[in-house]
Amino acid sequence: MRTMELDRYDCRLLEAIQLDGRLSSVELADRVRLSPSQCNRRLRKLESLGVIRGYAALLDRRRLGLQVMAFVNVSLEQHGAESGTAFAEAIAGYEWVLECWAVTGDSDYLLRVVAPDLEAFSDFLLHRLLGLPMVRGVRSNILLQELKATVALPLPDRRAW
Repeated sequence: MRTMELDRYDCRLLEAIQLDGRLSSVELADRVRLSPSQCNRRLRKLESLGVIRGYAALLDRRRLGLQVMAFVNVSLEQHGAESGTAFAEAIAGYEWVLECWAVTGDSDYLLRVVAPDLEAFSDFLLHRLLGLPMVRGVRSNILLQELKATVALPLPDRRAW
């Protein structure tokens, strides 16, 4: 996938909508220092090029009764397209699995999972994940304290290594 060249106005625009996706055209134009019509044209272009994939509300999981979040490492019995496809299809049906990544290292997949409480999380691990015939084992890390969480990506003119 090719990296897109962004000018400073594109970066300002992306930074602004990452921080507040509900800005009006006038507010956005004021922050970016362009006219509302220019902002809208740039937004539509960034959307059509796939730089902006969509818009979403960020919900507070705890206020929705999802008190537990964990990273779960999953190892499969066998490696291959068939078991990988079967695992992906099974995981797609689990609404508590927020993310699933194929990874390198000691496990095959890394999942980010939420659950109402530890008992429900344990039940999910024992009866759902470990119940899948292609799963050899799981290792989980319960998240204790959130020190940093963001969905905002670093933009080219703002990257700080």
